Amino acid sequence: AGSFDLAYLCTLPNFVVMAAADEVELCHMVHTMALHDSGPSAVRYPRGSGPGVAVVREMDALAIGKGEIRRESKRTQQRIAVLAFGSMVQPALEAAAQLDASVANMRFVKPIDTELIVRLAQTHDALVTVEENVIAGGAGSAVAEALSEQGIVIPLLHLGLPDAFIDHGDPVLLLSQCGLDADGIASSILARFGPMRVDSPAAVAAAIVKPAA
Repeated sequence: AGSFDLAYLCTLPNFVVMAAADEVELCHMVHTMALHDSGPSAVRYPRGSGPGVAVVREMDALAIGKGEIRRESKRTQQRIAVLAFGSMVQPALEAAAQLDASVANMRFVKPIDTELIVRLAQTHDALVTVEENVIAGGAGSAVAEALSEQGIVIPLLHLGLPDAFIDHGDPVLLLSQCGLDADGIASSILARFGPMRVDSPAAVAAAIVKPAA
């Protein structure tokens, strides 16, 4: 079922491991693989259909080991960043819209984007990793290792597949049962960190209005 791909591939030396967020990014990643000649590479994509993004004809090579910010929280307190890998980017964005959380499309599990992880840790109060892979030894573990290497301590929630064999079936139904749809991700974040406090008008104004020079 591909539940263990990210975990075992990341243990192999000199391997580049990617996870595609949508159909177009999958094409970019295959193009990146074709141009990458300094070692083996792999791209993880799920069963089923993609989110239906518009097709592009021009293929771009992605910067190895670099993710991107897909959504920036407007909150001034209790800021949470969701680090999503592969197919979990879309449900993470939907969950983040409910909570006003930031979302990063990490793209690469190995090498992990340590610079982006550090920046998110410095600007948020907690981090959440989401992956369609077993939690043990997966992408979330790579994030935790990067934080540890940088000496950063921050509340961290790992969401992914359980330590079990998942039955074969409809991907949408199975992900929902594992709590990896938008509602499940939002519920897990709320269960761990509690209800999101509402910013006061003064706090919002302070965050938006710049002081006079």
